Amino acid sequence: MTTTHAHQHAPADLAPEHPPRISVSRLLPDVYKAMVRLDIAAREGLDPVLVELVKIRASQLNHCAFCLDMHSKDALAAGESVERIVQLSAWRESRHFYTAKELAALALTEAVTVLTDGFVPDEVYAEAEKHFEETELAQLIASITVINSWNRFGVVGRLGPGHYTPGDHKG
Repeated sequence: MTTTHAHQHAPADLAPEHPPRISVSRLLPDVYKAMVRLDIAAREGLDPVLVELVKIRASQLNHCAFCLDMHSKDALAAGESVERIVQLSAWRESRHFYTAKELAALALTEAVTVLTDGFVPDEVYAEAEKHFEETELAQLIASITVINSWNRFGVVGRLGPGHYTPGDHKG
């Protein structure tokens, strides 16, 4: 008995794709362009692979399928391994796949993304401070904030995954 994967099925076997709801980029091009500029400024000087890991993790937490597709593909194009991308949703159990700096960034990403307690725990922030210089830490926080904004546009707009080619949305 062979196992098949969804992408190997005939198109008729696949669930229908949700149609998009609204395109902020089309309706508000100035907002979209400002977000792209903000994204570029936020990540300037940060390790591109680290930024993609952060964007993937935030997108997992926010259930943004479009951003998961985009940033997984961009991470692979930047040289990231499939194994490390796959393990991101369980990074605490897969710590040995990541550096101490990446672990601190992932913990901070989760704390900033999921603000249900209304604050970022002191121990999470202190750990990030150990691994990032002050300006770099500010850039990381800005990058986490930006991907959370992109996730909200993607989720509410119901942007569909699977159509992105790496580099399509680089500023």
